[in-house]
Amino acid sequence: MRLATLRSSDGGTVLADYPSVGHLLRQEHWEEIARTATGPRRAVRPADLTPVIPRPGKIVCVGLNYACHIEEMGHKRPDVPTLFIKFPEALTGPYDVPLLPWAQHAADFEGELAVVIGMRARRVPAEDAAEHIAGYAIMNDYSLRDYQYRTQQWHQGKSLERSSGFGPWLTTRDAFRPGAPLQTWLNDALMQEDRTDDLVFPRRRSSNTSAPCMRWSWAT
Repeated sequence: MRLATLRSSDGGTVLADYPSVGHLLRQEHWEEIARTATGPRRAVRPADLTPVIPRPGKIVCVGLNYACHIEEMGHKRPDVPTLFIKFPEALTGPYDVPLLPWAQHAADFEGELAVVIGMRARRVPAEDAAEHIAGYAIMNDYSLRDYQYRTQQWHQGKSLERSSGFGPWLTTRDAFRPGAPLQTWLNDALMQEDRTDDLVFPRRRSSNTSAPCMRWSWAT
């Protein structure tokens, strides 16, 4: 099942009582509500789509997590996750154009897999973690590299207002295929390709370490 948040009610099957996917996920039986929704089906234009969760409570990002990309850059694999945050104000629609004319000298893009937590989670055992996941989406980790590397803290280059496209939809956990490829395109050029199971924390490909690395290319 795929769920999206629209800027208007002129497309898709509209859940009138829930203005965004985020509002829907707060309901105890949100999956049943979405599956049983009825209404006219209409075409949706790219410009109609907002961030799939317009105002998440927090956005926690893990840097240096794709094993092949770490090897490609010549870095050592970290022993602990490198974490940084984005403010909700950094999000924009998946087809919106970031307008940052004062800060385009070292602009870069990275397609990332976003894991959307659908219920409150605190000190959850690893074996139970998946039960808290509502689904998965795509996010553009838009970065201003010159700002990012001014200090050892990455946040200032990672969280500029309305810079990170989020969406177009949430793929619910039951419909997601683990290890699905992640691709980033610039117009018609494939710039980034990797597998979503090629993660260091935890590394899921330990039984297949001979698998070839995909390619990563950057705007800078």
